[in-house]
Amino acid sequence: MRDELRKARSLLETVTPLKTDCGRVCGARCCSSMEGEETGMLLFPGEEETLAGKPGWTLRDTEAGKLAVCPGKCDRADRPLACRIFPLLPVVREDGIRAAADERARAVCPLLRQGIRGMDPAFTEAVREAGRILAGDPETRAFLVMLTEEQDGLKALRKKLGG
Repeated sequence: MRDELRKARSLLETVTPLKTDCGRVCGARCCSSMEGEETGMLLFPGEEETLAGKPGWTLRDTEAGKLAVCPGKCDRADRPLACRIFPLLPVVREDGIRAAADERARAVCPLLRQGIRGMDPAFTEAVREAGRILAGDPETRAFLVMLTEEQDGLKALRKKLGG
């Protein structure tokens, strides 16, 4: 595993959006697919090897990269980085890396109704710092830029539609 990825995952090993189990708020909706569809989390570059061969996990190729389909329950140590940072995302801006609400999470995560301010500041800072570390790797920085552009597009669409 890449050094940047290992450091980022480590930063997010114990912090969570709330100081308690946020899965109790929504029934762990982020860990379950809706009936009839398999949803998952995009893996960061170099992360595929952490889940390869793990029971219950399914890896799929998508246009954006590898998608890890969750078994519904997992060992916390196995969680992909996207699960560790959920419902936030490190975004690349001219002035650096920031932690922002992941627009894709709005339909799933009730915590985003209150925004980032409702989350544990230690979690928000860990997401930002993980993004800063990850951006040190050129391939991962390009991945973060792609995610940032996607987020900006989704945010603009939501604003256009009045949401």
